[in-house]
Amino acid sequence: MKKIQMVDLKGQYNDIKDVVNPSIQEVIENTAFINGPKVHDFQKNLETYLGVKHVIPCANGTDALQIAMMGLGLKPGDEVITADFTFAATVEVIALLQLTPVLVDVNEDDFNINIEAVKKAITPKTKAIVPVHLFGQCANIEAIMDIANEHNLFVIEDNAQAIGADYTYKDGSKVKAGTIGNVGATSFFPSKNLGCYGDGGAIFTNDDQLAHTIRGIVNHGMYERYHHDVVGVNSRLDSIQAAVLNAKLPFLDAYNKARQTAARKYNTAFKDIDSIITPKTVRGCDGVCDTCDCHVFHQYTLRVQGANRDALAKHLNEKGIPCGVYYPIPLHRQKAYLDSRYKENDFGVTNTLVKDVISLPMHTELDDEQIDYITSTIINFING
Repeated sequence: MKKIQMVDLKGQYNDIKDVVNPSIQEVIENTAFINGPKVHDFQKNLETYLGVKHVIPCANGTDALQIAMMGLGLKPGDEVITADFTFAATVEVIALLQLTPVLVDVNEDDFNINIEAVKKAITPKTKAIVPVHLFGQCANIEAIMDIANEHNLFVIEDNAQAIGADYTYKDGSKVKAGTIGNVGATSFFPSKNLGCYGDGGAIFTNDDQLAHTIRGIVNHGMYERYHHDVVGVNSRLDSIQAAVLNAKLPFLDAYNKARQTAARKYNTAFKDIDSIITPKTVRGCDGVCDTCDCHVFHQYTLRVQGANRDALAKHLNEKGIPCGVYYPIPLHRQKAYLDSRYKENDFGVTNTLVKDVISLPMHTELDDEQIDYITSTIINFING
């Protein structure tokens, strides 16, 4: 059996290097390293793939979130509601812009932001909601948009983990994650479902005026060289990373299908183990759907109950199986984001999840032998 990786970037590269290498070499030879043709090609191709009017590439996913908020004109003191159970970048940019983060609890089944908690958190100072499409599936964005429309709020989709996922409306129509709210943001960190070979990110919107504003912000506030019309930042996707992403984009759906296949095999192996709760979809499906792409499994995250999660993680590492705990500390308990407004009783689900969750290897190169070894090792540990 080949060595198990949490994310097998080398294996993925070996399969596509005949496509990636010439794309990188083209950039090197034409020396258009910043805002070159590859950046524009990738932008247009990603717009087509997502079915969105505007993609604005930038330097990384954290910048994408910050620039999206800057583009909406949010002001210091404005309240922004987001999930407590997620990576810190989401709340980090809210704080950096001197906005007021308002953290709320998540759902027990799908780990995404809880709709009733969002409703409860709205005040006259609330200006935006940031749903995080966690671990590879959309939050209940239809309900979030209804709330936003009722209260005249912006919706900023944090789509760093769900590129390529579909959201299915109640009427059966489908749209891509990140393209529903006023603006969406994503990351192309190497381990993402669509990852480059360094840092990268992008912002999505169907709003022409907002897209124009954001294009200025990412480039020092310039629309014309040395004319600074808005306060901006320096956040550009370099051409080599765009070349990698443009080469990999045609494989994204296949990559996501491979992740879904691996998730089904994990679920099947664990289906009779009472101590293990396998991932469920936002639409309430028990397992991984065969009929839609609502979950693209950036992470495959279990909940372990009636067994010691930390002891399991230690055991897996000893057996050569990498794993991760995403996330071990709720944001409301992080030193940087402590706030007397937060009450522990409001975060019952999050406080439970941080003790229970464990993420298993998940990538496009997982094979049956590896999955069998991973699942049998876990089951043997659980059964004692």
